[in-house]
Parts: sequence; C-alpha cells; structure tokens
Amino acid sequence: MDLINEPWPWYVSGPMIAFIMFLLIMVDKRFGMSSNLRTMCSMVGAGKSATFFDFDWKSQRWNLVVVVGAVIGGFIASNFMTPNEAVAINADTITNLRALGFNSAGEAYLPTELFSNAVFSDFKALAILIIGGFLVGFGARYAGGCTSGHAISGLSNLQLPSLIAVVGFFIGGLLMVHVLFPLIF
Repeated sequence: MDLINEPWPWYVSGPMIAFIMFLLIMVDKRFGMSSNLRTMCSMVGAGKSATFFDFDWKSQRWNLVVVVGAVIGGFIASNFMTPNEAVAINADTITNLRALGFNSAGEAYLPTELFSNAVFSDFKALAILIIGGFLVGFGARYAGGCTSGHAISGLSNLQLPSLIAVVGFFIGGLLMVHVLFPLIF
C-alpha cells in the first residue's frame, strides 16, 4: 500500500501522463473535465434552448467515463486511503490562515468555516461559495476549458490558446491569494 499511498516521483508520473496524452492524440481525442458539463447538459436536452449545447454528445461518452473514474477514485482515496482529515501544510501558512479566521487550518481537509453546514446560515460564506462557483464555472467555459484541459491536454498539443490560458490561471491565482483573499477575509 505504501507504493499507492505515497506521492509518486515526477519521473514516474510525468511519463505516465505523457503516455496517456500520446494515446489520446493518436485516437484524436481531447481530455478535459469541464467539457463534461457541456456534454451532460446536451444529454438532458439543453441543445433545444441553446446552440452551445447542440452537438453530438455521444462522441464525448468516453470522457464521461473519466469523470466517473475520478469520482470513484476520489471516494476510495477519501474513505479508505486517507489516514487522517488534516492536510500537511506549512506551519506559516496555518498561522496566516488562522489570522484570517480559518481556525480549522491544519486540522481539517476542507476549512469548516466555508464547508460545514453552518455556511447555509452565514450570508458572507454562502455568497462567497455561490459567486466563486459561478466565476470558476463561467471562467472555465469562457476560457474553452479548465486547468486540467489546458495545462495537460492543450499544452501537450502545443496549443497557443492553452499556453495563454495557463498563464492567465497562474496570474489569477496569484492575484487571488495575495490581493483578493486578504481583502475578503
């Protein structure tokens, strides 16, 4: 189990990802998680009211298997392979998060200040989750894909739009962590 539970070195996981990407290129498929949302909307008939969803969703069924696998894998990892609920993060980060009001930092996988049932009675936390979810969802579709699609699939295909999107993701992440996050909390 140690082989599975411990992080794999880059020289093992990197070539494995490259091999999968090579196989996808050879069969003319593109990997991306956010595109599955479009596929699922098309499956339930959203193409009748929006042309964005009017496409042959059956050609994307293979990618839905990736989502199912990610959900099952996440469930197995969370429930059977995780020794505790805490995430090993730097002590300075824990101190900084606690100064911002996240007292569960370093003790829980997700901050209870944002992800407990109490969030439904706290307007600020609920607003942050709803607005953040909308911005992430809208941003992923506006950018033509999410971080995994652009950073793994797009860059391996040498697509300039993916490089621009990944640079934008990093800039946005830096702005969020260093500018917006301290202002919000």
